[in-house]
Amino acid sequence: MAVVHVINGRQKKLFGGHPWVYRNEIERIEGDFAAGDDVDVVDFRGRYIGRGFINPGSVITVRILTNKKEDITGEQIRERVRNAVRYRAYFRRDDTDCERLVFAEADLLPGVIAERFGDAVVLQTLALGMQKHEEIIADSLIEEVDPKTLVLRNDEPIRSKEGMKLFAEKYYGEDIRKTIFKENGIKFEIDLYGGQKTGGFLDQKANHRRLRSFVKGKRVLDCFAYSGGFALNAVAGGASSITAVDISEEAIDLVSRNAGLNGIYGLDIVKANAFDFLRESAVKKERYDVIVLDPPAFTKSKSALSGAVRGYKEINLSAMRLLRQGGILATHSCSYHMPEDLFVNTVLSAATDLRRKVRIIGLYGQDNDHPVLAGYPESKYLKSLWLEMLN
Repeated sequence: MAVVHVINGRQKKLFGGHPWVYRNEIERIEGDFAAGDDVDVVDFRGRYIGRGFINPGSVITVRILTNKKEDITGEQIRERVRNAVRYRAYFRRDDTDCERLVFAEADLLPGVIAERFGDAVVLQTLALGMQKHEEIIADSLIEEVDPKTLVLRNDEPIRSKEGMKLFAEKYYGEDIRKTIFKENGIKFEIDLYGGQKTGGFLDQKANHRRLRSFVKGKRVLDCFAYSGGFALNAVAGGASSITAVDISEEAIDLVSRNAGLNGIYGLDIVKANAFDFLRESAVKKERYDVIVLDPPAFTKSKSALSGAVRGYKEINLSAMRLLRQGGILATHSCSYHMPEDLFVNTVLSAATDLRRKVRIIGLYGQDNDHPVLAGYPESKYLKSLWLEMLN
């Protein structure tokens, strides 16, 4: 087995539990290997760090699977899938039949994402070294969850960087294209073979529910609505009027269909760029009681961070201009590369520029089925900051 030697100074994070070895952290590799093979990792002194799989074509060159000097077996992979699925049992509720079943490195299954939407499971394998275990993972999910169908959504572009082909196909069960699932008692439609990522976003379930406490009798604006998660929970919370904004025609259609599934027909659904909508609303002197900002990641790398900061400040400043005294802003960042403290300070600086005093209601993260692994800060990515405008 080939041995990867890590340069001096990078071993601390690996001994602390971080599962990635980047290309620029490798001093040398002893022995022959092929992409996807298991390798041992040692520090500059030769101290054993762990065993994982290697892909020299990826910036994340080694993903560590175990800190023991042991073979990676199919039974180990099965046990990790079982543990991941059973962990979610702590958080299940009768009004929700969707959940992330496997969250990659946070469940010790690097590059593997699995989600349940009602009777369907969607599985995604994003790392070359896990491809050889995909059948075991899929069969274990079927055994644990007993779905009507399991779909492989291996069409994420990042697979190309790993040297893997892109495809989406049924692996097991019935040939189902679209299905209905339930979140917080609200019905949603999902295209198992289309849409972003695995077709839906489940990390906001707790924050969707949290919104209900603030909206009774209020005028609510939901920007970047996508499938309508916040907007429909605002209905459930008794909001008097709700406007849902998204630039995507697909998203607008999805919000409309999901509203219809729940017998909701009073939503104001607007196809628009959220930045433009907010600016134009300020010119019209519109006012809202509650505004939700849940944009896609403004930065996917550290190099783009300064531009992301400007984007977050602009959109939060625009939203604050529209909020009445006592109004609530629920603002989000889903990018790991936007540090939590920087995100909070950026939003608060927007309030300072407007000379508005704000009260911090809370700072939250992703739902519990997206667990955070100690030593792996990348697993804590969602920031959900809730503010009250005091003046």
